[in-house]
Amino acid sequence: MNNKFLDCTALTLTIIGAINWGLIGLFSLDLVALIFGDMSLISRIVYSLVGLSGLYLITFYMYLDRHADRQE
Repeated sequence: MNNKFLDCTALTLTIIGAINWGLIGLFSLDLVALIFGDMSLISRIVYSLVGLSGLYLITFYMYLDRHADRQE
């Protein structure tokens, strides 16, 4: 995780996705669909970016492993 801008952007998008899923689970409210329209092009782009951000953040576990190795 060397690119701070990409890391922060991915983390922000993933947090937005988590909040959206929380709203869906608790209140059946899809905020992305409410703002941009149900499965409009922009909504699909937002959903895709959130998903890609989540996949990118999986690399964070590799960073934790490397950091733990240095601590020992």
